[in-house]
Amino acid sequence: MPVAKVDRGHREGRPGWLERWLWPFTSYLTTNISAMLLWVLFFVLNRTTVIGRERVGHRHNTLLLSNHQSMIDSFLVGGAAYLPWSWIKPSLIPWNPAAIENFYKSKFLAWLAYNWHCIPVQEGRRDVRALRHMVDVLPTGVLTLFPEGTRTRDGSIGKGRAGAGVVALTTKARVIPVAIEGMQDVLPIGRIVPRVFKRLYVSYGPAIEYDDLAVGEPTRDRAQQLVDRVMESIGRQHQDLRRLAGKPPFPSDPPQGAH
Repeated sequence: MPVAKVDRGHREGRPGWLERWLWPFTSYLTTNISAMLLWVLFFVLNRTTVIGRERVGHRHNTLLLSNHQSMIDSFLVGGAAYLPWSWIKPSLIPWNPAAIENFYKSKFLAWLAYNWHCIPVQEGRRDVRALRHMVDVLPTGVLTLFPEGTRTRDGSIGKGRAGAGVVALTTKARVIPVAIEGMQDVLPIGRIVPRVFKRLYVSYGPAIEYDDLAVGEPTRDRAQQLVDRVMESIGRQHQDLRRLAGKPPFPSDPPQGAH
């Protein structure tokens, strides 16, 4: 299994040979234990409702594309989809992007990110090396991405960027749209300790069909079209979740019934 390389400016040198040799074991334990602890936060203390988990399955080359509300969204999206199966099938532990300015501030955070299957992404997000790394790991595993590229402040959904579409078109991945709601209340921007006794919602939609776009070499235009298609689905799912939570839709949400 490929090992994430960490930016030299935020981690001194590359992982040593012992760390690389132990990585399959340390990553397996660190990620699953962290996910189980956060499972308590999500499902016991914040009563998460999950819709459509059966649509995800256990296939490799699966790309989970979600809206983005907090720094720990990856654990919610991956944990709700794959726990407890990730204990039995380590290949189901999702890879995920990690902003260098947030997750590589110290050696300890960098070590955690290294073992959490994180792929470091440079500030500004136009990181070709990170995209190549995603393309390398996805065919034999699972990847969670956030096409918006940044977290929301109010829970609304922004426009998706083409990078996730490039990864999907290059790998011919199965693309699952994911909508989450409530994480902006549990861990909003600027907060370190998660809140409890909130309600969380996760929805996994049907796989996105994009055979019409997967022709020839991937182009930025077709990648953006694919991401726009995904964000449409996420928007509809998100509107359904807000309705389920008793919250009003955002002005940018698709019209009710536009499925």
